[in-house]
Amino acid sequence: MKIALMDSGIGLLPAAVAVRRMRPDADLVISSDPDGMPWGPRTPEDLTERALAVARASAAYEPDALIVGCNTATVHALPALRAALEPRIPVIGTVPAIKPAAVGGGKVAIWATPATTGSAYQRGLIRDFADGAEVTEVPCPGLADAVEHDDTEAVRRAVAAAAALTPRDVRAVVLGCTHYELVDEQIRAALARTDPPPVVLHGSAGAVAAQALRRIGVEADPAAAPTGSLTVLLSGRTGTLPGAALRYAEGRLLGTATAAH
Repeated sequence: MKIALMDSGIGLLPAAVAVRRMRPDADLVISSDPDGMPWGPRTPEDLTERALAVARASAAYEPDALIVGCNTATVHALPALRAALEPRIPVIGTVPAIKPAAVGGGKVAIWATPATTGSAYQRGLIRDFADGAEVTEVPCPGLADAVEHDDTEAVRRAVAAAAALTPRDVRAVVLGCTHYELVDEQIRAALARTDPPPVVLHGSAGAVAAQALRRIGVEADPAAAPTGSLTVLLSGRTGTLPGAALRYAEGRLLGTATAAH
């Protein structure tokens, strides 16, 4: 079994780790685009072109499925990716976890990149899945880029700015960019309050990994032998996990995988 994941950078790490935990025997191909990142400021047409190149690089390794581990790429490029690769390779997009966050109503915030915040795509998800919850969209300029470069001070500033825009009485926060899951502890700390209950964070990695397994008709088996290999593609070139990835727990976990031959 082989699962590919793609993103502009290291935002794919949470979903890759989720797949690894569900199927330790799965070979992983992670394909990013250091030559073209960040994708967020690009036009939709330019972003789609970059995403197709990254996807095709991973498709050459004949994966059983491809996870688009990037919310922005899912918003703008998912139809083109599916047109290019399906039905041969199922393509699974990353959707913000609005539906589970909205269960029970109340106040919910969605943290996302400026490119995603206020987009017709996100507004449509809110309309279809918010289930009566009161939703606040919170743009997080610079946060994904700070996470990508492991810039601790920039992460602190961006998280603090987003927390200041988040209503103090929200019940849940949707992490609408895959990079944000890498700094969930910092986000949780910034949203801490003296009155219980604590704010609940909702990421997408686990649901996306589970959907990929469903699409290829296999069950999760966390007890499987940890034989899965790791292939790293950097703008189409074989390489190794970037240093910034290894400074996160998710990157270090993947770094212990058997190298692919």
